[in-house]
This record gives sequence, C-alpha cells and structure tokens, in this order.
Amino acid sequence: MNYRTFGKTGWQVSEIGFGGWAIGAAKWGTQDDQESLKALHRALDLGVTFIDTAQAYGNGHSERLISQALKERGEKIGNGKVRVATKIPPVPGNWPPFPEDRIEERFPEEYLREKVEYSLKNMDAEVLDVVQLHTWTRAWNRKLVALDVLQDLKKEGKLLAVGVSTPEHDQNSLIEPMRQGKLDAVQVIYNIFEQEPRAEFLPVAEENGVGIIVRVVFDEGSLTGKFDINTTFEKDDFRNLYFKGDRLQDTVKRVEKIKQTITKFGFSESDLPSIAIRFALQHSAVSTVIPGIRNVDQAEKNCTVSDLAVLPTELYEKLQKHIWRRGFWYAG
Repeated sequence: MNYRTFGKTGWQVSEIGFGGWAIGAAKWGTQDDQESLKALHRALDLGVTFIDTAQAYGNGHSERLISQALKERGEKIGNGKVRVATKIPPVPGNWPPFPEDRIEERFPEEYLREKVEYSLKNMDAEVLDVVQLHTWTRAWNRKLVALDVLQDLKKEGKLLAVGVSTPEHDQNSLIEPMRQGKLDAVQVIYNIFEQEPRAEFLPVAEENGVGIIVRVVFDEGSLTGKFDINTTFEKDDFRNLYFKGDRLQDTVKRVEKIKQTITKFGFSESDLPSIAIRFALQHSAVSTVIPGIRNVDQAEKNCTVSDLAVLPTELYEKLQKHIWRRGFWYAG
C-alpha cells in the first residue's frame, strides 16, 4: 500500500481507502454485518488507513460497524493510525439543497453541534478525524456560517478537519470556500466519465492544501465493466434510479469503448476496475480514493491496485477522451 499526504493536515493516508456506504445502508442491496466486518478487517490488514462513512448510512450503522472493527484491532478511534471521515446530512428538505434554501436553516449551529456529538457517540471517540457536510449549494458561498461552526468545533477539540462532500450537479461550487481556506478536505466525484474536476477543482485544491477524497471512482459500478444491458438490481438498490430508462444501455456502450481502448495497450477487459482507480490516482491532488467495499474479495482487489504501476502517459491521455458530460441534456 502506498500513502499520500492528506492536504495541510499533514496526515499520511492510504491512497486506497474504504468507502463505507454499502456496509451501512440497504441502498446497495442486502448486506450482512459479519461480511462487512470481515471486509473492514481485510482492508486494514492490507494497509488501508482511511475510511469514509456518513451518519446517513443506515442511521449511523456504518459508523458503529467501523468503530467495532477498529476496537477489535485495538486501534484508537480519532487521531489514531486509521483516519475516519464522516458526514453530517442537512436538516431534512430539498436534496440537493435549492439555491434559495438558507444555510442557517439546513445546517444550524445547534444542529451541527448535536450531530457531531452523535458521531462521537456512535464511534465511541473523543475526537473525530474529518467531519464533512454531506452536500452543498453554490448560494451558500455568500455566507459560510456552517463551515465557521465546524471550524469552531475544531478549535474546541471535537474534530480535526473540516470538509464538504460536493453536490453532484455543481462540484465547482466548492472552489471559492477552498480558496478562502475554509476547508481542510473535500470529497469529489472524479472518474473516467466525470473529469471536470481536473480542469480547475483539483488544481485549486492542490494550491490550497485541501485533502481530496475521490468517490464514485467506478461510476456506481459501471466502470468495473461487469454490467450489460440486461443487468438488474435489487428492488431498493438506488442504482435502479441512477441507471433508469436508457441510461444503463448508454453507459454499457461507452464502457465497451473504454475496454477497446485499454486492450490496445495490452490490458485485458478484466483490468478495467484497476485502471479506473489508477486513472483517479494519476492526479497529484488526489489524497485517497474510496471505492465502496462490502466483502473480502473487493477489499483484496481494490487494495492491490496500489501496488500497480502508474498508467502509461499515452493510455492516460486516451482515457481522458472518454469524458462524458452527462449534465448537459442537449449533448445526448
């Protein structure tokens, strides 16, 4: 396992982290707690020192499982060898927040303080490593009061780093708070399809010492190369919505083109998951990539990627041409 500096915190974290959504909530289909604990232990055995979770993942269930696994290993929770990042959801309402939503109402101070205590209790910790707001809207850049509250909690010793998980539709909305020095970390979607952060977001993060946590590196599973047009998901799996209508068919077609690209460089189609992770890691601003891990096999396959060589420059440049700007409806 290789390690990278987590922005201005100076922490050395594993470049392959553990994404803890699937182990906490049913949004990814049926999951057994014992399988989750085995996956956590195997990832930690393989050198993982960064775990990402959220209060919304099973109403704290993911946080509690992570705490259990670390305790079983005698690991300190909070300011220990393994860094755990969690996320606070906004007060129930529009998701993502509407521009007219007031930040004081969606992330009020008393609420933030209560939620920090909630995570401290879930993980039986005295301090939290990273606390992120689970979403954002550009309109809130006019008044960064929620970030100020988290910075106050940082000074009070409740947490060590302040972050935000980007809104999918407007990730660049976090550029200004990064420039203002309000953020220690940002969690961003960055993969072979979603490459917009490479233009400005990632350079700004690097310039301002912001730790970058990359999520959705597999595009919710499509960039593993295992889907076809007949793939189905369990009833409550959120990917029924993500790939609704003709989205799955369009995605599969584009993934096939990526497979054609990598095979021209001597790789096999089965190498696609590893290449997807290495693509994200190729950018120097990236601190860690957090693929979702729900079993031992996934832990082993994802962690092994850290030992692989960087992508050849020509292949990396070819993969950049597979950018897919799905936010623009008129682009098809």
